[in-house]
Amino acid sequence: MEDKNFAGKNLSSLQHFLIVGFSDLPQMQIPLFVIFSLMYLMALLGNLIIMATIYARSQLQTPMYFFLSNLAFLDISYISAIFPQMLAHYFQNGRSISLTECLLQIYFFIYLVSTEFFLLTVMAYDRYVAICNPLHYTTIMNRTFCMQLASGSWALSFLVPLAHTVLMSKLTFCQPHRLNHFFCDVAALLKISCSNTHIIDMITYTLGATVLLISFLSIITSYVNITVSIQKIKSKRGRQKAFSTCASHLTVVILFYGSLSFAYVRPSSTYSLNDNKVMSLSYIVVTPLCNPIIYGIRNTDFKNALWNSKNRP
Repeated sequence: MEDKNFAGKNLSSLQHFLIVGFSDLPQMQIPLFVIFSLMYLMALLGNLIIMATIYARSQLQTPMYFFLSNLAFLDISYISAIFPQMLAHYFQNGRSISLTECLLQIYFFIYLVSTEFFLLTVMAYDRYVAICNPLHYTTIMNRTFCMQLASGSWALSFLVPLAHTVLMSKLTFCQPHRLNHFFCDVAALLKISCSNTHIIDMITYTLGATVLLISFLSIITSYVNITVSIQKIKSKRGRQKAFSTCASHLTVVILFYGSLSFAYVRPSSTYSLNDNKVMSLSYIVVTPLCNPIIYGIRNTDFKNALWNSKNRP
């Protein structure tokens, strides 16, 4: 229901919006709050276990697990950029959010998504070196270089959302003042703007496509070379062992790219903000929730380290 305090006022001066969320399902508000709360807590717990286990066990102090701990921290940040405020809205009458808060949420969310693209690319390169150049792996993937790759992923992504976030801060907004989403999604915010958003649209899609293509093509290149190298291994056991070292990462890549594609890569004639609310959950929740499960189930070294941690006196 629309907040009467905002009715009939110019939102360009108020600079506040209403987050619609899932208010079109009033009978489901309590069940949705419980479900989303459990998802959030499970994602936090799973990724904290990943980070704590890697930190505590000496056998996991390798480049692959260093990047995995970065990914776990990223997933915690990723879901925390959206869910705490979304859950708090269930207890707020009107679910209002200021333009400043909205832009900050957009900026950090895009920043973290971009970081995940680059970090998954770095992890693919790590697997490429491990399988295609194993004799020089420890020399190439030394601690300093790993730190540079990880920090570079975080630092480079910081610039990705800067331009269009600054431009969005200069937009004017008019009635209706309702954001038809459960967080400040770019498309939802631009839809209620009275300004010409063509330049912002171009920048958003250009930067997004550039980051996605660079990441996707780099990962594909790494895995093509990995596949070629694995095929040269004569023993079946050797091939299975080589593939198992990158199976978890490949599963995470497919999950992340697949969920994003499910949300955005579809005909514009079928695109609607109502549908996008549901589809956005597929990449905001699924990736942080499933990554710990994927690495915990498929990775023998991690399972052994976790089991040993539980049984330590």
